[in-house]
Amino acid sequence: MHPPPPPESSHRVTLFFGPEPVEGQSDTQACVFNVKKRSWKGGIQVSVEVSTDQLSAIRHTIQLSNRLTQAFTTLDPEERPGYEGRVGDLFTQAVSWCKLDLRLQSGLTQENQRILASELVSDLDQAVITRAEYVVAYILTELDLSPDRPSPSSF
Repeated sequence: MHPPPPPESSHRVTLFFGPEPVEGQSDTQACVFNVKKRSWKGGIQVSVEVSTDQLSAIRHTIQLSNRLTQAFTTLDPEERPGYEGRVGDLFTQAVSWCKLDLRLQSGLTQENQRILASELVSDLDQAVITRAEYVVAYILTELDLSPDRPSPSSF
């Protein structure tokens, strides 16, 4: 199973770092992405914020735990907690990436910027539901557990 491709974009996007708590807002996580468009001389950094409440609601809506259960059953019981411990960060990265894609679709100026947690809330909810397979595939790929890639313990 391959994740559905992100929406067509003339931007090249890479995760720079995150998630981390937003300073002064303990209920908000942020991921920072480097974004480069072919016509730009240089790239920019975009901080994408998502509230922990919204992350929890989305996680429940797409039934993330159920979707990951089968992949985790193949793991050695001693290794499983390490993998499970990374899911939260990887989920936040995938959701943040979906939010950034929404902003890219509506246009982005060539300046460092911040997408606040209060922006695109309902659009993000819908986008992640639509792209739930992408979110799961992103997590499994980052954990080297995607169906088309062998796990590290299978070598």
